[in-house]
Amino acid sequence: MEKIDFKKQLAELYGAKVGKPVTVKVPKMNYLMIDGHGDPNTSQDYMDAIQTLYSVAYTIKFMCKKEIGKDFGVMPLEGLWWTEKMADFKVEDKSNWLWTAMIMQPDFITKEMFNTAVKQVAEKKKPALIDKVRFDSYEEGRSAQVMYVGPYSGEGPTIMELHEYIRQQGGKLDESNKHHHEIYFSDPRRTDPSKLKTIIRQPY
Repeated sequence: MEKIDFKKQLAELYGAKVGKPVTVKVPKMNYLMIDGHGDPNTSQDYMDAIQTLYSVAYTIKFMCKKEIGKDFGVMPLEGLWWTEKMADFKVEDKSNWLWTAMIMQPDFITKEMFNTAVKQVAEKKKPALIDKVRFDSYEEGRSAQVMYVGPYSGEGPTIMELHEYIRQQGGKLDESNKHHHEIYFSDPRRTDPSKLKTIIRQPY
């Protein structure tokens, strides 16, 4: 059975060069999602959300391999980040951040498969936020993105450079913009902070 690598199939969206912003068009895709608020570095809900998402994601993966003969690599964790007033969105102070933690799902995953996986995870593992996970679509459209390597606390200058790139393309950033988006390719528990790889994306 061939294992599908969606990071390669969607290389335009899940690949980027360090320090070189590009514009991409992000289509509607399906995700496992959990919403929350607060500083991800101190929020227990954020940690619980990640555990819950991966439990459901891997259950779906193995279900697909067994029941429909399709194997694929679980996609990386992603996060949408925003504040009620985006003018107050500051990397230095994350206490008022709102967030959605999510993992992309292949288009052959159905709501019924999701419901079955959630039921299995709830019975076997009982993760804290199993009742908050949802299966939903999200579309960003035209977006700018760039690869950043380093600690999450050091993203500020790269974010500012990305915003400047957007302005150079004739775009603008205001209250109507969609959320700041990050895609995490490294496990911070096992990776030196200086080597963490993150795609930073901003629709415009």
